[in-house]
Formats: sequence, structure tokens, C-alpha cells
Amino acid sequence: MTSRYAVVGTGSRAAMYIDALATSYADVGSIVAWCEPNPTRMAYYDRVLAAAGKDAPARYAPDDFGKLLAEQRPDVVIVTSPDATHHLYATAALDAGCDVVVEKPLTTSLDPAQSIAKSVEASSGDLVVTFNYRYSPRNAEVRRLLAVGAIGKITSIHFEWVLDTVHGADYFRRWHRNKAISGGLLVHKSSHHFDLVNWWLADVPETVAAAGGLRFYGDENAAERGLTNRPARSTGDPGTASDPFALDLAADDKLRELYLEAEGDDGYIRDQDVFSPGISIEDNMGLLVTYKSGAILTYALNAHSPWEGYRVAINGTEGRLELDVVERGFVQPAGAAGVVGRPAVDPSVNPDDPTAGGAANLRPAGERLLVQRHWEPAVEVPIPEGDGAHGGGDSQLLDDVFRPTGEPDPLERRAGYRDGLRSIAVGIAANRSLESGQPVRLSQFGLPLDR
Repeated sequence: MTSRYAVVGTGSRAAMYIDALATSYADVGSIVAWCEPNPTRMAYYDRVLAAAGKDAPARYAPDDFGKLLAEQRPDVVIVTSPDATHHLYATAALDAGCDVVVEKPLTTSLDPAQSIAKSVEASSGDLVVTFNYRYSPRNAEVRRLLAVGAIGKITSIHFEWVLDTVHGADYFRRWHRNKAISGGLLVHKSSHHFDLVNWWLADVPETVAAAGGLRFYGDENAAERGLTNRPARSTGDPGTASDPFALDLAADDKLRELYLEAEGDDGYIRDQDVFSPGISIEDNMGLLVTYKSGAILTYALNAHSPWEGYRVAINGTEGRLELDVVERGFVQPAGAAGVVGRPAVDPSVNPDDPTAGGAANLRPAGERLLVQRHWEPAVEVPIPEGDGAHGGGDSQLLDDVFRPTGEPDPLERRAGYRDGLRSIAVGIAANRSLESGQPVRLSQFGLPLDR
């Protein structure tokens, strides 16, 4: 029996689910409704479905979501709307008995999180949070090694994630720059990372202390560095071609159709200058998190790095595990037609290539997983190959979302609402700690965080 799907939010993040249901997973069901305020974006995905021989779904505005549920009777609601709205659709769908697939983060603040928890516990429907990094083979291998006691009982973790000036900068152009909508990077982005640690440890976070601020992007930081007379947006500005922080929406067909041509509907500007006023999120953050087991996490996130990837060091009573991942080794310099249309990285740089500054790429894209037990040399652990984006995790995630087998997964990769709550609880607590300067205990939130 096939399922009826409704998709809430038809921005770029919805593409993974829509493309899947139009092609590789067309046999599992069909999309019967869009819920989206922007007709141009819905029309874009109508064309995607038409190209796959699918009918255009019914259209509903956000205020008509209840009408959508009553008229279309979806079995599953996929929520990819802006983060602060996730709870509105998740709770209504659960109350109607639907299953819900929520793009991370589950939500952005405490009251909506409590509402989701109550709806899940009272509903016949199920809720899945799509933490695709759990499915990345390298991260799954870390989970496997820790579960079999490769380094004994875990005592501490250091986790550093760096976003480069292509990916990291993009959060400061979009609606994500508004903390009231995204929860800041400590919720929107870091929920991925906190979930990985919670999952690796099979543990529950207890306290959070945080520090951070806006140190690179924004108008005040730009003025300090002499970056004046910046355009309010990139597209159409004559300096776009030579500006490494520019995003030319007109240069990319998908961005042009989804956003530039949709501006007349709702006024949303996708290519705001990263050094313009109005940014309320941080770009440098550090946390200290304690866990029920006694383990501690030190975490750092930087959003303006020259390379992108992450480093994890996990200490145990019997040794140490280290995972180093370079997703992009460097960003091409200015003068290469803006962010869109130029490669963010060249993995096989010729030392004579002027785009590499005349030097070899000493940080090639790649990954390495080491385990070193006490009194033994380090051993490199092979990492299985994966398919798709996010370190090979997306394809396996889609299988779990659209074709779940029901068989037990020894790695427990499928994330439910408690996993979603635990990840955002760390970010919400971190934001509160930033405001107060004090540690925050998660027990005061009243959320069902225990496993």
C-alpha cells in the first residue's frame, strides 16, 4: 500500500525528499499537497514532479494547514519550513494521527519543544528527525567502536567543527541570520553535532555552559576591518564577480527559480550581504557539556574557516579514538564568478595552478579514523564507503525514512523525538548560557530527555 505525503516548506532543503519521492522512491507513495506561502516555489517543484511524470499536488497556505489535513488526509507530513515553525505543523499533524518527518532541528525553543513532546506521546503517529550524519559511514563506525568498548568507558570528548567561507557564510545571508527564526547556529547547525555526541555516547546531557559571539560577519565587524560601502545584496551588483562573499542568484538556475524569481511573492531576499546589519546569530561558539555518565564534552564551532570539516577526539579508560574529516580543503580565491558557479575546492591541485596560490593543497579532502589503546601504537580503522551527500549518509537516511524494514538496527540510527529533544536542549541551554553567563541545567526544562 502506498502512502500519501504532504510537504510543508518548499525551499531548497525540501529538494532531497521531493526528488526522492519523484524518482527512486516513487513506489512508496505520492506527494498530494504543498503547504507553502510562496506560489513560485511551489511551481518550481510542480515542474520537478511533472518531469518525473507526476501530478501537481494541491496547494495550501500555512494558515490552511488544518484544511490540508482534513481534505488531503496525508499519511505522512514532511516538515522543511523555517525552524521556528516546525512545531506548528508537527503538532497539528500528530494530533491528526499522521506520521511526521522533521528536518533538523526539531524546533528552536523550549515551549514548542514541550508542545511537540506532548503531541507525540498522545498521538498514534510517529515522528522522525532526519539526522543524516548518523548514517555517514565514518560516524556510524565511531558509534560501533564505542559500543564494543574499543577504548573502554568514555571520559571526555573534544569536538571541533569548522565551516568555510562558502558554507559558513551562507547562514549569514538567509533567514538563518535571524535568531528568532533559526535559534542561531547552536540550534540550527549544532543540533547535528550534539546529536552525534548524544548518539555516540548513548547518553543524556545534563549541564551546558557556553561562550561566543559575532566576531567576523556583520556590519560592525566589517567596519573594523575597513570593509565599507558593501551592497545590501549580491545579485545585480557590479562587484559580485570579484567578491568572495557574494552569491549571484542569477548564475544558478535552481536558486534563480526558487528565490530570485519568487521575491515578488513574499519579498524574501536570499542573497543578503554577510556584512550587512541585522544579524543576530553568533559565528564563533564554545561549549562545555556534562553528561549523566560523567563524560564531558568540549565543543567549538567556527563559521568563517578557510577549510571545512571536523575533528573529534574521544578519550576512554582504555585509550583514545580520533576522527579527522576534511570536507573541503580550501576555498577558491576571489575573481572566480562569485560563490555560485565556482568550485569551492579542488581536491587535486597542481602546484603550478594559480587558483591554489602557487602551492600544493596540503589539506586534501578525506577522512581518517584512528584508535589507540594504552601502551599500543595507533591503528587506522577502515571506513566503509557510502553514497550521496553528507558523508554518504543521505541515501541510507532516505531508505530509513521511506522504506523502513522494521528490523532492529544495532547502531540505532533512526532518530525519534527524544533524540530531537536532546539535541536541541543542548542548543537552547547554550543560548540561555550566552545570555546569562551562567551554566544551565537541562533538568529545569521539563522535557522527557531520558532514554
